[in-house]
Amino acid sequence: MASVSRVGRSGVLGAYALDAALVVVFAVIGRASHGESGVLGLLQTIWPFVTALSLAWIVSLLGRVPVSAVSTGFGIWMVTIVGGMLLRALSGQSTAFAFVIVASGVLLAFLVGWRVVVALVVRHRERTAT
Repeated sequence: MASVSRVGRSGVLGAYALDAALVVVFAVIGRASHGESGVLGLLQTIWPFVTALSLAWIVSLLGRVPVSAVSTGFGIWMVTIVGGMLLRALSGQSTAFAFVIVASGVLLAFLVGWRVVVALVVRHRERTAT
């Protein structure tokens, strides 16, 4: 497991940027699948999740949590989903059961999935380097 200090500031910022971009991709795909478009609608959809994602990252960095698929990715995913849905509900947006299920699955794949791929690549490189 790599610590935050081992990954470095640019690695942490890159990971956060990738997470945020994946949240936006999730919203774009979802809105397009419902025939919805427009920048304002997209912003309305993403702000609860990006806000929750940012909170998850702040907590993660304050706790100096290792940057790994399970400990960081799963925690960031959980806070992003729960916080995002709570913020959606508080702002009068829908939290229909089907949306919660789809959002949970897609964001799990996105926010944890890339970390699993990176961990596998790093592990493979370490094995072949020795």
